[in-house]
Amino acid sequence: MIRSLIISCLLASPGTAGTVASTAIDSFNAICFKAGQTAAEARMRMEARAGSPLPFDLTFWDKTLQPAPDAPPKIERRCEVAFDGDHTGTAIAALRKQMATPPVFGFAIDLPDTHAEASGTALIEGRELLRGRVAVVHVGTRDGQTFMAVDRLPRGWEGG
Repeated sequence: MIRSLIISCLLASPGTAGTVASTAIDSFNAICFKAGQTAAEARMRMEARAGSPLPFDLTFWDKTLQPAPDAPPKIERRCEVAFDGDHTGTAIAALRKQMATPPVFGFAIDLPDTHAEASGTALIEGRELLRGRVAVVHVGTRDGQTFMAVDRLPRGWEGG
């Protein structure tokens, strides 16, 4: 009984939370920047890395591949992970490293009018991509969780 109590305490320790954060951050960086995947494919790839069920929340849709009726206008793709605790510094450092790794993830531009800094935002940045597309990367906290998101806007997003 004491042994099972010790194991339970260890599994609930902050070290476990850090492992979930690391897994979520690594999974986001490995999967969320890949174009051409459906929600099911993104989830399958995340689960292959992090286990099933995922130990973090995943939001993914791509209107160019599947209908996404609740998606905001002017955003064609979103990938977001959210996990317990404030790990924004670690998330930003890992995101910056990922965006600088070839192929480099565009270059910084003014934030598109589709996005704005919100309460809890630690980083929000527009990125110009190839073929006239724009992305927005966003890291912050909400409801006791860290979130990392990347949204892609289509070519000509300003006009529609």
